[in-house]
This record gives sequence, structure tokens and C-alpha cells, in this order.
Amino acid sequence: MQIRFRSLESRIVTLFLVLIIAVQLIGLLVIQRGIDSNARQSIAGELANGSKVFRRLLDQNAQKLRFGAGLLARDTALVAAIGNNDEGDRATIESALENSGRRIKASLTMLISSERQISASTNAVQAAALEQQALGMLDTAEASDGASGLAIIDRLPYQIVVMPVKAPITIAWVVMTFPIDRQLATDMRGISALDTTILTRALDGGWLVVGSTFDTAQALSLLPQLQAVGNAGELPFDLAVGASGYSARLMPLGPAGDQNTHVLLARSFDEATADYVRLERWLIGLTLAGIVISSLAIVFTAKRIAQPISALALTARRLQQGDYGAPINSRRTDEIGALARAFDAMREGIAQREQKIGRLAYWDTLTDLPNRAQFLVLLNDALALAAQRQDTVSVLMMDLDRFKHVNDVMGHSFGDALLQQVAQRLQRLLNELQPAALLARLGGDEFAVLLPAADLASAQTLAAAILQTLETPLSLEDQTVDIGAGLGIASYPAHAQDGETLLSLAEVAMYSAKARNDGAVIYDAALDKTSAQSLSLLTELRHAIERDEFRLFVQPKVALKTGLVVGMEALVRWQHPVRGNVFPDEFIPFAEQTGFIRILTRWVMERSAQLCQELGQAGYQLKMSVNLSTRDLMDQDLPVKFGEMLERHGQQAASFCLEITESAIMDDPVRAQNTLELLSAMGFELSIDDFGTGYSSLAYLKSLPVNELKIDKSFVLNMENDLGDARIVQSTISLGRAMELRVVAEGIENETVWCLLAEMGCDQGQGYYMSRPIPAAQMQQWLAAWHSPLHPVSPQAE
Repeated sequence: MQIRFRSLESRIVTLFLVLIIAVQLIGLLVIQRGIDSNARQSIAGELANGSKVFRRLLDQNAQKLRFGAGLLARDTALVAAIGNNDEGDRATIESALENSGRRIKASLTMLISSERQISASTNAVQAAALEQQALGMLDTAEASDGASGLAIIDRLPYQIVVMPVKAPITIAWVVMTFPIDRQLATDMRGISALDTTILTRALDGGWLVVGSTFDTAQALSLLPQLQAVGNAGELPFDLAVGASGYSARLMPLGPAGDQNTHVLLARSFDEATADYVRLERWLIGLTLAGIVISSLAIVFTAKRIAQPISALALTARRLQQGDYGAPINSRRTDEIGALARAFDAMREGIAQREQKIGRLAYWDTLTDLPNRAQFLVLLNDALALAAQRQDTVSVLMMDLDRFKHVNDVMGHSFGDALLQQVAQRLQRLLNELQPAALLARLGGDEFAVLLPAADLASAQTLAAAILQTLETPLSLEDQTVDIGAGLGIASYPAHAQDGETLLSLAEVAMYSAKARNDGAVIYDAALDKTSAQSLSLLTELRHAIERDEFRLFVQPKVALKTGLVVGMEALVRWQHPVRGNVFPDEFIPFAEQTGFIRILTRWVMERSAQLCQELGQAGYQLKMSVNLSTRDLMDQDLPVKFGEMLERHGQQAASFCLEITESAIMDDPVRAQNTLELLSAMGFELSIDDFGTGYSSLAYLKSLPVNELKIDKSFVLNMENDLGDARIVQSTISLGRAMELRVVAEGIENETVWCLLAEMGCDQGQGYYMSRPIPAAQMQQWLAAWHSPLHPVSPQAE
């Protein structure tokens, strides 16, 4: 029968056992005291006095030790040697410890340094055993000019004294010990005529005789009797030593770690209590029997209570590991049975919720197909299996043609139904031609097909079949919809080694197919503008976000009439650990092509909001301009994401101006306008960037909720020498004023152009004449140092 320590079962058993033992012992003592109170009265008085005498004897020894330790602590040679802290003085210290300990018959003398480490001792083994207790007495010794206590080493008790060595502050502590042994017991017998036995007791209840006035055999006979007595405290009790009976008193001297020291004072009383010995033995037997029987009953009851709870704990651990299948069966009708049934109901509920969460995380709820996350997991599994078998894996990625137009014209519910029909048609085709293929919806109108153990030829054949099946018009809600797709194909191991890269390359090929209206295109490195570098560029871009390699730069914007700094434009730079500074022209187009630009835009917005918060705390209230790409405008959740960022940094949307190029707007005017209207409603200002370089309709631009026109720098750089550029700039400014828009010029590189723009009525400007793009961390310093040509005084923080 095993009971684990500190378990509920052990606590129940321990509690009732302690209570029963205490009750039995108290009852026994009460009866014993009633039977032989008269005979014991005088003996009890002797034992009580003997306890006082023994404690006084211990106190005298402690005083002797403290006196000897005090003399040693005040020894000038020792103090000087300690103060020198020289290895050459170690012999002096050890000699002083040895001599002083020998004079007062101390078993150990040691010195603890001011760093609270043992620096010297007369007994290294004892010193190591006493180190923790001695260290615990240092503060008391320093506060009270000495401290004493009790220690047990190898189950032998010692008095321990700690004295501070001061010069005048405490520079060390002297520690001395005095054995509590047979000599002390003999001294006690000589003083009080009581038989004295010194014992130690371990945590498991085992006793050890250290010294006794009884002979060895008699002393050892005390141990089982002490075990039977149990926790009698300092009350008198009976002992049998040889053929004689004794009334004894067990006096605890105090604990030392997990052991205790006791002194047994005994006085013979057989003659006075001879008539009651048999009765007392019966009482002791009944007490022990009652304890044993009660212990068995307690253990049985405790197991009946604790075992069902342990079973529930085991089930909880299985739930933690994701095992929800094992039911919990309980026939009990009490509270524990009710708990088990409630636990089983919780298990079923968690299992159902886990299943729903897993479904939402890895499956597309609209088409009931795997989503991007699940597709990548399955793709990586297929790649691992292909690597073991030295096989191939192909990926097809497709984007539907004209779906955005259908969605905008017919509504989102129609678009959702259309996507469901496309998914069903593609699934039927795969079931016929490639049963092992896996179809997934990656998001929006993008689908992907995983072809395990399929080469490029098989992938091309399937791509042709997909294009052919999509050529058949779809009938939905009495509407016939013609829809096609652009397909990209990439294969392992020919193109990439991991799933993320393989899917990205298939996406590159897909966009190439859509751009060329070429149906299906197999990935080729030539499709990337930067050839070999672009093969790893997408992975490096993701790593750049994770490793914080991007840097936020800003270029100040100045009011041309007053020279005051009114805003700044957020720019991004890439500090590559190998390539060094990577120019934006090298990675921004690629980021737009692959869709990574959405992650990069959120990064820029996050850092810009953080910078605005820092500048605002310094007293500068500037409007931050952030560029948006075509893919950003297609993200209908962009306003929500921006709102969350602003809330995190405590910023207002009115502190930001979002810059959009004409070409970005015209790629999908309806969706772009929806996104822009949501952003404008939140309080963001909107700016048409590089105005004049696109082909947008002015009538359409007028319908957009824009606040600013930004003149492209190609017209500004040479306007002082080129009359045509100057006229374009002037007409743009006039157009902006007519539309009640703020006009900003970029590319100002000298004071002449500044003045010309100011005369034309341009509101704001930026360029190298004011400042090159600078790291965001230096913006506050630049603001403090800025001197406007119009106003020589530095702008003050608001």
C-alpha cells in the first residue's frame, strides 16, 4: 500500500492519524496521571528541576564558548591578520583558531569572512556541514554581539556560537562548537542524581544515543521505548531499563535542519508504581492497537476519496496532450461522481470546440476547401515524402479573370456563389483526371492545386484541362458568366526546395500568365526582373521583417510660404546583412508583384505611428505621409488594420496622409474607391502621388475623396530652365486650387525653384534643398536644427 507524500490521500491519512495518535496519547497520559499521580508527584518535580539544571548547564557551556570566541574575536593579532587579507597571514589565523579552540575544548573553530564564506577552520568536514547554519546566524550575531544555537553533524549534537570580529566594523565572524556528549551527561548526573541520556532523532523517527549515564546495553534499550512513546513532549513517561522501571522526561533541545536533539532525564520509580505496571502495559497495548486499526480504516477511506480524483487528474493530462477520445466512466452517485460527469461533459465540449477551431484555421468556410495554411502544411509534407522517394511535386496556382468586375457589379453574395461553383467544377475535374491532386482556395479568387508525384508535363496537361473546363460559361441566378483564369506552374526540385518558395514562384508564373494572357505559364527565372537574385528575394524579404533589417527614413515637408516644417513622408530602406544597403527600386517592384508589399506597408505604418507618438511627446505635431500600393487598395480589411495600429500607438487618423499613385487607382477603380472612402471616413487624408504621370480621368479623380495633389519631381527638377515643365507645374497648381486641393511639389533642389513654386501658389514642398531622406531616429534632431531661408529662427516645438 503506497501513499504519495503531499497527495490528497496522504493528507487525509496524516490528518486523521495525527488526531488519533494525539487523542490516544492524551488519554493514556490522563489515565496514567490519575493512577500514579501521588507516586509521581515528587519524581515529576525532580525531573522538572533537572530540566532547568540541564538547560543552565548548557547555558554555562554556551557562555564559556561565547567568552572564548569573544576573546578570539578581539585578539589583535587575529584582527590584524584578517584585516590584511593576505595569504601569508593564513597560518596566523589558523594557529589562533587552533589554540583558542583547544583552550576551551571546542570541537571546531572556524572563521567566516566578510564575504560570508569560510576562510579557515580546524575541521574542514565539520565546517562544511555547519556552513549553512552558521551563515544563517551571522546577522543575529552582528546585531546582538554574538549568537548561539544548536547544530547536528553526522547525528551528533553540538552547541554553536558565532561572534563578530569588528575593527571597528564587522570584518569576519568566529564560529565555535562544543560537543553535547557523555561528559555533559555525567556532569548532569553528578549535579542532580538523575540518569541522563543525550539523543538525536532524524526526520524518519530514528533515535541515536549520543551519550548516557546508563551502560551501553541499557542505553540502547531506551530507543524502542522512545519509539513507542512517540511525541510525548516534556511530560513524564515510563521507561524500563533492565529490570528497573523509570519515570523519565524527554527534553527537546531544539531542531537542527531535519534532525532534533533530546535529553532524556530518568528516575527509578518501580517500587512506587509496582502495582500499576500491568495496568499500564494493557493501556499501552490498547493504544497501539487502536492506532493500527484506525490507521487501516483511515487509509481505506482516504483511497476511496482520492483515487477517483487521481483518475480525473490523469484524464486532464490526456486532454492537455490533445487526447479527447477517452470517456470518463463513474458509477458513483455522490459529489465525486457528479464531478466526474461534469468533467466528461467538459471533455466533449472541448473536443467539439477544438474540432471547430481546427476547421476554421485550416479550411475555407466558403468552398469547404483547404485554405493557404493547410495547403502549405500538405505541400511541405508532400515535399518531404518526395525527397525521400526522389520524386517530383508540382504546384498549380490560378487567379480567375474578370472576377473582381463580376464581384463589384453583381455583389459579394453573387461572387461567393460563383466561387463555390468554380470550386465544385475544379474538384470534379481533379477527381476524374488526378484523384491524388489536392485543390485549395488561397484567398479571394486564387486557387491552388497540389500534384504529388507529378512532373511538369503532367502539370501542363492538367493546366490545359482546367483552362478548358473554365471556358464553359457558368450559370448562376439566371445569369451566364464567362470566366477564365491565369495559371502558374512550379515544380520541385526543379524550381524550389520548400513549400513557401514553390508557391511564391507559382504565383510569379501566374501573374506572368495573366499579364501575357497566356493561359498557363511554367515558372522561369527570366520571369523575374532581377533574374537569379529574385529567386531568393521573397524569402529574404520575409527574413528582413523577422530580423528587423528594414529601416524607416523620412523626408521633411515644408510650407513654401512660411518655411515651417508641416509634415514628412515615410520611406523604407533595407539594410541587408550581406548586400548592404538595398535600394527601394530593387525590392519594392518585386514586393508589389508577389504581394509582400502588403506586409511591408503595415510595417511602415506601424513604425510611422510609433514615430508620430515619439515626436508628439516631444511637442512636434507633424502630418505623416505613407505610400499605398495597388495591392493595399485591393485589401478591404486595410482600414481595420490601420485602425488597430493607431489605437496601439494612441494616434489619430488625421495625423496621416496616405499617398496613392494614379496607376494604382485605375487598376481596379471600383474597389480602390471603396477602400479610399473607408479610409477617408476614418479621418485619413488622401493624396494623389506623382500626379501628371498617369492617364487617369479628371472626372474620376474628382469623385475620389482626395485632399492633396503631389506634383511629380520629373516636372519640378528642371522647371527653372524648362518652360514646358514650368507650365505643367503651374497648370497642376491651378487645377489643385480649382478642386480645392492642397498641392505639394517634390524634387526641390535649390532656392530658385522654392521661390518659383511659392509664387505659383504651391502649398508645400520637399526635396534635397530642405533635406535628404534621414533616419527616423534623427528627425527630432533635424527639427531642432532646421533654419528656414524665409525665417532664420529654428521652428519651436508646439
